[in-house]
Amino acid sequence: MTLRELAGAYFRHYAIITYLVLAAAMVGLYLYRPASLVQTAAAIALVVLAYPLVWYSLHRWVLHSNWMFKVPFLAPAWKRIHYDHHRDPNHLEVLFGALYTTLPTLLLVAALPGWMIGGIGGAAAGFAAGLLVTCFYEFAHCIQHLSYKPRLRFLAVMKARHLEHHFHDERGNFGITNFFWDHLFQTYYTRPQRPAKSATVFNLGYDDGMSRRYPWVARRSGGVASSHPRYRGGVRD
Repeated sequence: MTLRELAGAYFRHYAIITYLVLAAAMVGLYLYRPASLVQTAAAIALVVLAYPLVWYSLHRWVLHSNWMFKVPFLAPAWKRIHYDHHRDPNHLEVLFGALYTTLPTLLLVAALPGWMIGGIGGAAAGFAAGLLVTCFYEFAHCIQHLSYKPRLRFLAVMKARHLEHHFHDERGNFGITNFFWDHLFQTYYTRPQRPAKSATVFNLGYDDGMSRRYPWVARRSGGVASSHPRYRGGVRD
């Protein structure tokens, strides 16, 4: 895949189109009800600086905490936003976050702090910043999962660490665009540092035993993932 082909797949996805349209709407709202320059800068800076920690925290302690699939009304969301992605990491349809989870999260962690800083204008600036940072993260995520070989070394390293998370050991390398918080919380690793492959890298601990106790994900998936998707014939079993 070329960079042009990757960008084409990225910009055609409905989630990215939605984010960009909403970001443009927030710019319009900001122009109509602007905050002060200091308030605007503070709202944007807070979102940009906090985003890696927010993502790390959600990724590690929510999506990988093995409690969502135990709750009947949360199990379908967990299946869509993370289980399906891990059971077939390069499947484009579930590569992007689900809007019904990402947008409320951005309202909470970007628009609300912006409103507290600068009212309506601050909320618009914060929400727009969150949407655009999300677009950046999703583009990086595409680079990591689609069949594109990055030429820049930092992108190649970023891709290698993320693919280790998906194909070797899911209990580390939770970052997407940087691994600062992985270093700080000692969850950063390279494959030689963890020679043994995780037995739960494709099912996140949702195995046959768990599916019997908490069947709601398995009922929607036709079973549980137990091996590399290549050896499952590309079928999301």
